[in-house]
Amino acid sequence: MASTDTAPHSGRRKPLSTRNKRADKIQKKQIHPSAQTEGAIIGSGTRVWQFCIILPHARIGCDCNICAHVLIESDVAIGDRVTIKSGVQLWDGTRIEDDVFIGPNATFTNDRAPRSRKTRRHLLVTRVQRYATIGANATILPGLGIGKAAMVSAGAVVTRDVPDYALVIGNPARRKGWVCLCGETLRDAALSCQCGKRYERRARGLIPVS
Repeated sequence: MASTDTAPHSGRRKPLSTRNKRADKIQKKQIHPSAQTEGAIIGSGTRVWQFCIILPHARIGCDCNICAHVLIESDVAIGDRVTIKSGVQLWDGTRIEDDVFIGPNATFTNDRAPRSRKTRRHLLVTRVQRYATIGANATILPGLGIGKAAMVSAGAVVTRDVPDYALVIGNPARRKGWVCLCGETLRDAALSCQCGKRYERRARGLIPVS
């Protein structure tokens, strides 16, 4: 017959933890020891990798991925869930909205008439709207707007505003089509995607209708 005796419990019972340790780990920002971020505002869950320089007062949202060798100046605002690949420099006046992807070595500018040791500068604001993609080695001239979910191809030189959901290619960049939010090119006249989304043409580009 099996014994029903149990060992006596000693000490106080450990309280039941209601904290989600995995969630805590995800929410904590991760700054590589070689990165310089003192004075910058960096949201939870954001990862900053090797040899990044983020100047004081720069604002970076939550759950971003800032890859190695990225420079971000002070008057820069970055939204949530943004990916910035290696070799990108974001100069004063750059505004990056949520869910934007910036490919490696993409180049931003903020001065139409740069000179060495220029004492009076009128810096222009460049805005990249939500869900947009900037391809590798693309160049964005100052003071422009990249529309919502637009896609700038690798190596493109953008000299004018890019409409929402537009695909732009070349030097200078010109619209060669439209893209869905999922990233696929819209290939039919009905502006529908194989993922099921449909769009309509408007003055500023496309708008989703389903």
